[in-house]
Amino acid sequence: MLITADKLRDMLMQALAASGSESAEVAIVADHLVEAALRGHDSHGPGMLPAYLRNRHNGRLQANRHARQIGGLGAMATFDGDMGYGQVVAREVTDWGIGSARQHGLALATLRNVHHVGRVGTYGEQACAAGIIALFFVNGLSGAPRVAPFGGRDARMATNPICIAVPHGAQPVVLDFATSRIALGKVRIAYNAGLPVPDGALIDADGQPTCDPGAIYGKGGGALLPFGDHKGSGLALICEILGGVLSGGATAQHANAADPAIVNGLTAIFISPEHLVERSAFDAETRALLAYLRESPSASPGRPVLLAGDPERRIRGERLRNGIPIDSVTWQAICEAMQSIGVSANA
Repeated sequence: MLITADKLRDMLMQALAASGSESAEVAIVADHLVEAALRGHDSHGPGMLPAYLRNRHNGRLQANRHARQIGGLGAMATFDGDMGYGQVVAREVTDWGIGSARQHGLALATLRNVHHVGRVGTYGEQACAAGIIALFFVNGLSGAPRVAPFGGRDARMATNPICIAVPHGAQPVVLDFATSRIALGKVRIAYNAGLPVPDGALIDADGQPTCDPGAIYGKGGGALLPFGDHKGSGLALICEILGGVLSGGATAQHANAADPAIVNGLTAIFISPEHLVERSAFDAETRALLAYLRESPSASPGRPVLLAGDPERRIRGERLRNGIPIDSVTWQAICEAMQSIGVSANA
């Protein structure tokens, strides 16, 4: 089914308000989830609502919490999220990083004990809109691990995303990816839709390659593989150290009991380009580089060169015109979650 962004936003706002969020939080979280779907990241879109409401009910997600600075000095800070909505808390940490980078040229922030921060590219775009370069290294605990280390046959880590964002006018360069072959949420979407996942993304409980998302969400016991073999696995490890250890949070190692909530930790670095180079020179050289890359002849007819951020902008335009696709299983889960708190869902 196809649903307009406005309709989805209204539904999410009703559910979030009914679950105890104040108006500002309602708007931020709903906008974040809809924007993720508009940009093609359905894994981080409205389909997350059932998990959010479930964690609100069991006390592992707290409404109306804010980034609380608990340490740091000068251009470095450590924040605790008090298990509040990551969409609110990470946004506030990014605001701090932007202000500190403007003052000092460079800033570093860590964040621990926060519920799902959602699409990390959102915060990269936030920094770029202020003219700041941003890098994010994120780890996550959410039940059993889902990603196998390179050469391993069982899951030991999460999908641990990385985002690097560089300002470039209305079209910033936003590199935002999971360190697994595909995001875990994309496996959930495929399972709900009865579709296979791409080759090379999953192994089953016996360590054998499979395209069946049921290896994760059905019979279980399977694992996602890291992208780029040892390269993705190495980056996932760095996310565990920077996002989990450096923030004072937790990592995927076995001493930490599997948490049914979605707990993120992150380290973010913010850079003000004009503290290092003339802004006009930075902008001009970046513009020339991107133009040079786009001029490469297409390897496939009808498929131009795509740079980081291009696919999301293209998909956003299509979905604003045509609506956001949601499979029937995901839609039913959203409706049932809303009904559980006394809110009706009408497409």
